Amino acid sequence: MRHLVAVLILLATAGVALPAEAGRSVRGWTILSGSDAGADAVIAAAKPYAINHLQLSHEIVHDLREVRRPAKQAQANRLVAAAHDAGIAEVAIWDHSLYDLDHYPAEFRTGPDGTIDLDDPAFWQWFKQDYREMLDLVPDVDSVVLTFIETGARVERQHSAKLTTAEQKLAYLVDQVAEVIVGERGMGLYLRTFGYFPAEMERTIGAIALVRNPDVKVMAKATPHDFFLTHPNDSTIARIDRPVLVEYDTAGEYNGQGKIANAWPEEHVRRLRHYQSLPNVIGYVARTDRYDESRIIGTPTEINLYALARATEDRRVSVGTIYREFAARTYGKAAARDVAAALSKSYEIVTSVLYSLGTNTANHSRLDYEPYCSSYHRSVSGKWIDPPVTYVRHGVNKRFHFWTDVVNHLSPASCKADPTLAREAQYVLDRGWVTPGDQMTPAYLRYVLAEKDHGVRVAESALRDIAKARRHLSAAHLQQLTAYFERTLLTARLHRAVAAAYFGYRIYVRDVERRTRKLRRLIWDGLDDARLIAEQIRKYPAPAASGEWDWVRDAAEAGKYHERISQGWDRYGGIAVPRP
Repeated sequence: MRHLVAVLILLATAGVALPAEAGRSVRGWTILSGSDAGADAVIAAAKPYAINHLQLSHEIVHDLREVRRPAKQAQANRLVAAAHDAGIAEVAIWDHSLYDLDHYPAEFRTGPDGTIDLDDPAFWQWFKQDYREMLDLVPDVDSVVLTFIETGARVERQHSAKLTTAEQKLAYLVDQVAEVIVGERGMGLYLRTFGYFPAEMERTIGAIALVRNPDVKVMAKATPHDFFLTHPNDSTIARIDRPVLVEYDTAGEYNGQGKIANAWPEEHVRRLRHYQSLPNVIGYVARTDRYDESRIIGTPTEINLYALARATEDRRVSVGTIYREFAARTYGKAAARDVAAALSKSYEIVTSVLYSLGTNTANHSRLDYEPYCSSYHRSVSGKWIDPPVTYVRHGVNKRFHFWTDVVNHLSPASCKADPTLAREAQYVLDRGWVTPGDQMTPAYLRYVLAEKDHGVRVAESALRDIAKARRHLSAAHLQQLTAYFERTLLTARLHRAVAAAYFGYRIYVRDVERRTRKLRRLIWDGLDDARLIAEQIRKYPAPAASGEWDWVRDAAEAGKYHERISQGWDRYGGIAVPRP
């Protein structure tokens, strides 16, 4: 990269010793938030982690065309300069291609139904000039991270008599972008892989194999599709015959977004160790926020960033050592044992609270058992595991088939009929693994509540660990950790209460013979508990920083279940549950 030599000289003269691995691998962070103060804080924290790669995405620059807006251009250029000044050699911005169809002049939309004629050389001349003009506005950017699938006008849907497959169209698009970014500008280009289901991932890998430019790299998530804790590693990475940068979500988009206990070095180190064994993997890049002021720098969740850096430096370091080191460095040696004990319970808590029997049942961390259907089709880990089975501990201690057991029972009937299930996993329906109608039963209600109860108990235990460390913590650290785990406990209790009411209600609706006083009591205990906990959340004095998931909003979400169940839910024939 153009800044690499200067950066190495700067680091050497400053007396900063890069770990041995850092000189040979990419150690990256991604800033999603448009907060200038937040971005500055992240950049300022990068040096001790030997970060040599920074991505600016989402709220800063999601599409390269956004830099035509003066405010976006100014922010991007300022952050690029700040990152370079901080010693970060490679700064990348995000892009998607194609953009929406109306971005492209009508004169090129001459294919059937107004599609772009990909065989028209004039279109590609215009296309490349568009890129040149956009790149001129951010002249010091080193690389572009390109999403080239499932985006905008979707090149695979455009017209061509010469490019006859989706893979050919995708690869040709990439080569046109690379001609400008790599060939003319000498910049880096990373292709983001993505797929909602295995066949889509295969198409993506097939397209990458057809890309002609030899200098194009790839960026792939550590998990297929998206960042779910129960997903396996991405098996396609080993098959990509190009350098691959692996992306980690250390900020927990689906898993609490740093607002509740999100400290799990074991999760990130386990995956990192796997990818370190692959010769085509060149390093990692980790997300540092989920919008607004949700950055994890300076919070307990920063341990995830520490884990990736530490495990890159030393391939033999244990997860236990990482917990103890981070706790001691951040909160002091005297408090380290108890703080580490609390943090180490995060994974157990979240996979019991925001997940139900192995599938994520939260909507980007938000309380939403229904109507959000992705939990029951698009986000099911069983799509990526063969055979699709999981063993659930958490007080349940039972093996489940993701489809015949978990989805078939937990999914509401409406989500089974959602076209997404048929489009992305038709075989599930063909094999009768998911059957029409609501199949929720008392047995599965017991499994769910056993797991939620387990999550509450572990959250209570973590909070007790922090109480033990009280006398060794500064006032600020005690306040931070207490709030972190109190929010976690309130979240766990709210999910337990709503799960009892919601899943109990579905049994009540579908089976007249089970409309007993006992079931009504369970449902109403859940509704009453949820109302009390929701009020505690509304009044909580430390509600967490702003971001995609508004933690306090879960109180209002809980209120919706109270209204639907106590007054009658239109999705369920308006049936109400009378108070026993």
